[in-house]
Amino acid sequence: MKRLALGIAVVALALTGCSQVTMLRTQEMKAVGTDVQTTVQKNAAYTVETLGAQNDSLRAELDSALARLEAASLAQKRMQAEITMLSRRVSDESERNDSRQEEILYRLDMLLGKSDKILAKKVVVSGAPAPVSMDSLEREAEKLVEAEAMFNTARSDYHRSEYKLAYSGFKQVYEQMKTGELAENSLYWMALCLIEVNQMDKAKKVFARMSEAFPDGQKTCPAMFKLASIYSDECDIDMQKQYLQKILSNKSCETTGEFEQAAEMLQEILEKEDKVKEGAPVEACVPKEVPLEAQPVAEKAPAAAPADPSAAPAVESANPAAAPAPAAPAANP
Repeated sequence: MKRLALGIAVVALALTGCSQVTMLRTQEMKAVGTDVQTTVQKNAAYTVETLGAQNDSLRAELDSALARLEAASLAQKRMQAEITMLSRRVSDESERNDSRQEEILYRLDMLLGKSDKILAKKVVVSGAPAPVSMDSLEREAEKLVEAEAMFNTARSDYHRSEYKLAYSGFKQVYEQMKTGELAENSLYWMALCLIEVNQMDKAKKVFARMSEAFPDGQKTCPAMFKLASIYSDECDIDMQKQYLQKILSNKSCETTGEFEQAAEMLQEILEKEDKVKEGAPVEACVPKEVPLEAQPVAEKAPAAAPADPSAAPAVESANPAAAPAPAAPAANP
């Protein structure tokens, strides 16, 4: 019995010791868990703080990058605007230079041929040729130089879009010269002025009469091509074909750019007509509308002088019974 009681006492003491050890271990584990939790929280807080700082830094860098992009975009737009302006200036300057070069070349051609034309003039007296007097030569030279100056001034007015003023200048040159290359060129540019202000009917009359009066003139092929283009805009295909065929049948047009363009346009018209005959669908022609606010430049279009086919064309007179002498179209003030 004593041994049993002693054993029970030993077991009880052992159980009590185990319980105390377990409690100590539990307390130690709780302390360790608390330390770990505290450490984890501190690390998490530090990580969050670090990430927040990095996020702020990245956001600042992103804002800076966006600002730089906006500045670069603005600078690019400014550069594009400057390039566009420079391109326009270069284009305008190129057009002015081309116009000046054309005028210079034209004046050189006129000056080179002027002496021969003046000195070749003879006056027949009693069947014997005699030289023209110096006074007559001087007057002829002054007249030609004055006409050239007026023509160049009028052409400069045309390039400045002063079409009414340019028309008046070309008209003065035509009235002064009546015949010859300057008269032909003046009529051609008068028609261009009429086109610019949408007076197409009058422009067509000027071109048509000019091409009839100067069949081998320098501006005949461009004039007939202009007529074909005008009739194309008006959807008058028959008249367009007529002037295209005139260009192709004119030997003086064979070496010009208008000849090739006329051949291409006529080929397109014929192909379209073949499609119509075959019943294939083709795009309908729509006439171009002419603005109603077109400013009048001339009241009458020039007509060819009936007496001399080689002379410059005259204008239509308001009075049918008027004298047949050629006269330039009257400008509308």
